[in-house]
Amino acid sequence: MAVNLSAHCAPPFNTFPHRRSPIAFTIRASFSRSICFTQAPTLRIVSVHSQKPGSDSSAIMSDTGAPLRPSSSSTSSAIDFLTLCHRLKTTKRKGWINHGIQGPESIADHMYRMALMALIAGDLPGVNRERCIKIAIVHDIAEAIVGDITPSDGVPKEEKSRREQAALTEMCKILGGGMRADEIQELWREYENNASLEANLVKDFDKVEMILQALEYEIEHGKVLDEFFLSTAGRVDYLFQAGWKM
Repeated sequence: MAVNLSAHCAPPFNTFPHRRSPIAFTIRASFSRSICFTQAPTLRIVSVHSQKPGSDSSAIMSDTGAPLRPSSSSTSSAIDFLTLCHRLKTTKRKGWINHGIQGPESIADHMYRMALMALIAGDLPGVNRERCIKIAIVHDIAEAIVGDITPSDGVPKEEKSRREQAALTEMCKILGGGMRADEIQELWREYENNASLEANLVKDFDKVEMILQALEYEIEHGKVLDEFFLSTAGRVDYLFQAGWKM
């Protein structure tokens, strides 16, 4: 695979429109210059070989050619799990589809930027930032099976949770069980049940990422997406209690 990158520039990102009086927070951007990449990144190829479960020849090869053997699940189970998670990259977020956004973000896009929010957040007393990152990565993972269920679908909250729990259980079976599968289940339940400060912070990241995306779509597509801003008004509490500013 060859990648030929000349100079690539992201378009200038100046200021966001200031008109969100009902919202308890304002997102500001101070970027006034294009971000330019003048050199291609260094790429390394990692080859993946999968045989039948139990085969000694099944291995994930590192870039040095040395086999890397998973400790808690077979290679084939890991690949099956990751293949299923590919749906997160291709399933578009339904809220944007319902509002006529062309080429909207995927579920994986949304989770990735939430993880970045957790990564760049300052250190907060009593908060495990790495756990926030993990929760962000898995909080919508069950949507690989159930899809993006939105309020417009009319599915009760309890039923939505039941479907996602069943889907997550199936995904962890595909992974082969073990410590990592148990951790994914634990992280998902922690988020679903608001069971920790980290979970509550990530729920706030979820809302902030959504309105940031809405703002970007308003600018890009000339849409009015007030519904998304109003749905979060006064509901981003833990970030500000913790002193997190945007």
